[in-house]
Amino acid sequence: MRLHVREFPGPADRTLLVVHGGPEWDHSYLVEPLDRLAGEHRLLFPDLRGCGRSPAAEPLTPDAMVDDLAELIGSSPVDVLGFSYGGLLAQRLAIRYPELVRRLIVASSSVLPVPPDAFAGWAEYERRRAAQPSVGELEGADLVRAEAFAAAPCDVWREESLPDYLRRLERVTFTATYQEVYRSGRFPSARYPDALDRLAGIPLFLLHGRQDMTFPASLVARTPCTDAVVLEEAGHMAHIDQPEAWLDAVRRFLSF
Repeated sequence: MRLHVREFPGPADRTLLVVHGGPEWDHSYLVEPLDRLAGEHRLLFPDLRGCGRSPAAEPLTPDAMVDDLAELIGSSPVDVLGFSYGGLLAQRLAIRYPELVRRLIVASSSVLPVPPDAFAGWAEYERRRAAQPSVGELEGADLVRAEAFAAAPCDVWREESLPDYLRRLERVTFTATYQEVYRSGRFPSARYPDALDRLAGIPLFLLHGRQDMTFPASLVARTPCTDAVVLEEAGHMAHIDQPEAWLDAVRRFLSF
């Protein structure tokens, strides 16, 4: 597997691997503001197997994606930031290859499972979800793209941040690699039910938006970790709602 990887130069012993979410997105929506760490850190932004500009190949599983990342890392440990679904993959990487992960940042994701009533009683959540436009009869990558745009007002909390986010979505290369295996029930969960126990011994950092409507911020306080930051006035795309504070938190985590 030859992954498409965008690299920003920096010290090899201060490499940060960034794992995007989706999974059928690419890495591009996460480049800013992390690109400001270039020079201080070597930055690696891969497109996961079958995502963005990386080719698709069987098996289409979380473990295969994680094996690709381990091969990309090589033999020297790196810091890993996993965002949203990428946060689940980053945990899986740290559990299966603990010798390759120096510090683990789980951003806009969760270590604990999301309870089914996580957003019950939150009026703004209900309002924004109800206002989501229908994506019609689309299929394939067109469907993935349309779903991303439809969910944008739920993913970004601050109205003034929405135009920037929509511009980023315009640049994303969406794919539909995992649609068939997901719909057929053959796509395994990336989440380990006992992830906290399995992650013991690896520095774990949590970075979240208070108004995240995908992974509830309430789980952060219930998760034992090395350090955690919950940003106010920030949704699922907390790095877009609060880019300066988000980047400051990443810098702090990487200094431990």
